[in-house]
Amino acid sequence: MSKIAFIYPGQGAQVCGMGQDFYEQTKVGKQVFDLASELLGFSVPELCFTENERLDITEYTQAAMVTVSIAMTKVLEEKGLKPDVTAGLSLGEYCALYAAGVMSEADAIATVRQRGILMQEEVPVGQGAMAAVLAMDAPSIEAVIADIEGVQIANYNCPGQIVISGKKEAVEFACSKLKEAGAKRTVMLNVSGPFHSRMLTGAGEKLGKVLDTVEVHTPQVPYVANVTAQYVTDAACVKPLLVEQVSSSVRWQQSMELLLADGVDTFVEIGPGKTLAGFMKKINRTVKVLNIEKLEDAERVAAELL
Repeated sequence: MSKIAFIYPGQGAQVCGMGQDFYEQTKVGKQVFDLASELLGFSVPELCFTENERLDITEYTQAAMVTVSIAMTKVLEEKGLKPDVTAGLSLGEYCALYAAGVMSEADAIATVRQRGILMQEEVPVGQGAMAAVLAMDAPSIEAVIADIEGVQIANYNCPGQIVISGKKEAVEFACSKLKEAGAKRTVMLNVSGPFHSRMLTGAGEKLGKVLDTVEVHTPQVPYVANVTAQYVTDAACVKPLLVEQVSSSVRWQQSMELLLADGVDTFVEIGPGKTLAGFMKKINRTVKVLNIEKLEDAERVAAELL
């Protein structure tokens, strides 16, 4: 019997046209997009399906991504496919919360809209930065940046790919030091802020006030928190972890290793792109990873797993 995880990508995977067939060809998909438009006060289909610059601006990207992934998830649920466990990368954790029964789709969409605005506003553009460090192990990176003030690890994505974040000058200096220490390459990322760094602590605290108005439920299936790379089964833990997540490292590799150790052998990546599938190839090449980007993917995956 396969043990199935639903996994959700984060910001950066967005692409024009994402979710369009789910909106146009399924009733439940259309309902999610319409609900999002009503909650947010602008047309989410227009944001997602027409060429525009807003789709890459954090305060819009986050709500768009969560809307799309939840619409896809609801179509899978309607077909009878349910996960045994869920996880999401950064922003994707909110989709994992929905799929685990912790948060309603309305609350997930409305909360990430506020999260995006708070993260965008916390640090003026140009003051923060992020960079990917390639072909260097985590302990070596941690040792190099330990003495550099204003930089930290933002994402433990997979072996050979770790992201650092913080003050722009500190990140640039860290990149030069990491290359001296043996990193194959460092790549400055095209992002609008120093996500998952202490510079966003204030945004997390403000998000806590938003979360005060949100109802969370005991998970119906476990989900894995980014901050701890551990299962969350208690509703009381959800909000503090989401507050901390904004300024803490995303332990994605460790989260996937937990699931693998517990016998998860089928991972269904729900959302645009194949980012998480790429990470999994470097974590464990032997497990099955299925991607859902198009409606035909949902039909194929449901047929294969049910």
